[in-house]
Amino acid sequence: MCGIIGIVGTKPVTERIVESLKRLEYRGYDSAGAAAITAPGKVERRRAKGKIRDLEAVLSAAPMTSTVGIGHTRWATHGKPNEANAHPHTAGRVTLVHNGIIENYAELKAELKAGGRVFESETDTEVIAQLIDFYLEAGQAPLKAFKSTLDRLTGAYALGVLIAGEDRLVMGARRGSPLVVGHGEGEMFIGSDALAVGPFTNKVTYLDEGDYVAIDHDRAEIFDASGTPVERPMRVVAASAALVEKGNHRHFMVKEIYEQPDACQHTLTAYVDPVTGHVSAPGGFDFASVTRLQIIACGTAFYAGLIARYLFERLAGLPCDVEIASEFRYREPAVTPGTLAIAVSQSGETADTLAALRWCQAKGLKTAAIVNAHESTMAREAGMLWPTHAGPEIGVASTKAFTSQVTALTALAVAAAAQRGRIDAEEEKRLVRVLLEAPRLVGESLGVEEMVQALSLEISKARDVLYLGRGAMSALAYEGALKLKEISYIHAEGYAAGELKHGPIALVDEATPIIVIAPTDELFEKTVSNMSEVLARGGRVILITDEAGAAHAPAGVSVIIAPTCDPLIAPLVFAAPIQLLAYHVAVQKGADVDQPRNLAKSVTVE
Repeated sequence: MCGIIGIVGTKPVTERIVESLKRLEYRGYDSAGAAAITAPGKVERRRAKGKIRDLEAVLSAAPMTSTVGIGHTRWATHGKPNEANAHPHTAGRVTLVHNGIIENYAELKAELKAGGRVFESETDTEVIAQLIDFYLEAGQAPLKAFKSTLDRLTGAYALGVLIAGEDRLVMGARRGSPLVVGHGEGEMFIGSDALAVGPFTNKVTYLDEGDYVAIDHDRAEIFDASGTPVERPMRVVAASAALVEKGNHRHFMVKEIYEQPDACQHTLTAYVDPVTGHVSAPGGFDFASVTRLQIIACGTAFYAGLIARYLFERLAGLPCDVEIASEFRYREPAVTPGTLAIAVSQSGETADTLAALRWCQAKGLKTAAIVNAHESTMAREAGMLWPTHAGPEIGVASTKAFTSQVTALTALAVAAAAQRGRIDAEEEKRLVRVLLEAPRLVGESLGVEEMVQALSLEISKARDVLYLGRGAMSALAYEGALKLKEISYIHAEGYAAGELKHGPIALVDEATPIIVIAPTDELFEKTVSNMSEVLARGGRVILITDEAGAAHAPAGVSVIIAPTCDPLIAPLVFAAPIQLLAYHVAVQKGADVDQPRNLAKSVTVE
């Protein structure tokens, strides 16, 4: 979601703020801004609708000279994406940036307006600035005014705050949205994640839920939600700039598609011992101790969970429910004590998934988090951390994070099967060999790019596209449709192929491409029958299959041939072709591939 940087430094601050904000572009945004203490008691700000380059133009025309400041990239929630609603927001002596949503802002705004305060924006954020300034005017010291304000807020926030007259101070706070402290030499930082402070330091402190902080040149004073001073550990994190460069690729998305073999390999190392042929869950968890799994996730991670359901139930005989996290807790699901709840998230900060995880914990369930950000809130709050190792993913549309999640879940399903006695040691070793083949075969699957690119022009002209698959491939069909609509803005829907005749076949005509994902397996012949139904009605079919499937493809079908593989890892091997297809269609349409409109990388509000 929105990005935050705050600096109490020894060097000119505006260039550093812009540098940090560029690292945060991956989070998705529609405006950007910066504020700085430019003279004793004086705070100036610059804001711009659009991209960071628009903010750079504003700063070039009206520079700010300072060593203390804050910056922000905004993804609009309350109020249109325009300059008036862009952060930072100012009220009296207070200037601040905010990530999150204040749920009781309307009540607070009405109270403040009744007291004579005038608002300049449509945002919920301005309420926070007005409230801090109100307490300052009432005679409270800055930290006290900040705490008084935090106590009034309901909702999610990460904050960075400047106060005119406190020229060496930046304050920050977090509840429901992440915030970190960076430690430098004679300077300190706050940021929405470690990547934000990465250009300046690799020494980071992660604030706990409810913490607030005051930084100056020398130190960070951290307080918990009760206002008690606390110590939080400082960690050294990897923040190599090379990890967030596109290299020779045109977009981050395609770079990250090509990084999937490494991401798959790195993730497997956390679960698979290639020497013993044994698979285990990090932390030594025994799946024989549970009677049911409850996977909770959003978006792409939800589809990774759907793939996992097939694997856990077929391999391990372990009942598995998968639910969209934003719906899960609101329907008050019936859960049993023997259930393990698994939250799946790239960022580990997804608001709906985090809330569902906490709901499960409150019900007394065992919990685990499959996350790529190992110091994230989910990683720290879940009973067990089951990591993925995709590395930083900058493109908003998830690719390597998705396949890393599927990799981890596939390995865990094999571990569950072994622990529950559903497979013997020899079969476990065979499946380990299959898992260890996955990185190579994922790499080979990238070889379809030329075939995909040749078909992308035709698909880019479509208004609607249908994706079909059976078994675990139905979940991949949902994911393929999501990818296409996310970045090309073409309406696309994924369906279980057997459902075609129960409604979607009404949409089939010569103008609607039908993309079928069908490796050669026990369901392939049934999928061929579905393709024949489409062809008989004048539909245009593109089949993604393997060599054996291509040999049996009906006449008139365009074929994309992926590597032949064991069904266990087919969702991994067939992911890259659907990602590349979405990518090249979006490029044909001239879309903003890495930062599609209205989307954000990390959704930290409900």
